[in-house]
Amino acid sequence: VQLQASGGGWVQAGGFLRLSCAASGSFVRLNDMGWYRQAPGKQRGLVATIGRGGAASYEDSARDRFIITRDTTKNTVSLWMYKLRPEDTAIYYCNADAQTTDPTSSRPVFGTFWGQGTQVTVSS
Repeated sequence: VQLQASGGGWVQAGGFLRLSCAASGSFVRLNDMGWYRQAPGKQRGLVATIGRGGAASYEDSARDRFIITRDTTKNTVSLWMYKLRPEDTAIYYCNADAQTTDPTSSRPVFGTFWGQGTQVTVSS
């Protein structure tokens, strides 16, 4: 499973960015998808996740400013980020829990996959 993220960039505080991530490759289905971020000197942490049915959860600082959506027909997940703050500056990674098939046994295999990251910079 390959995840390709896009949409990062530079924005002033209070601005808006939309991140997108597209999954490709060989998989049976994508389960939860989400976005994580890692700021300099900090550990990677959850921003938001969304299930196949659309149920979403958010990290506290993102809850009232960000919206996560997904298109199960296109295997994409997006993060709409409003009212951006300097502390949102980080590398953002998309993530997907996917079911694949073992080529030898044909049994289901469940794994977590990561995109390459996209930089978001918010200036004050």
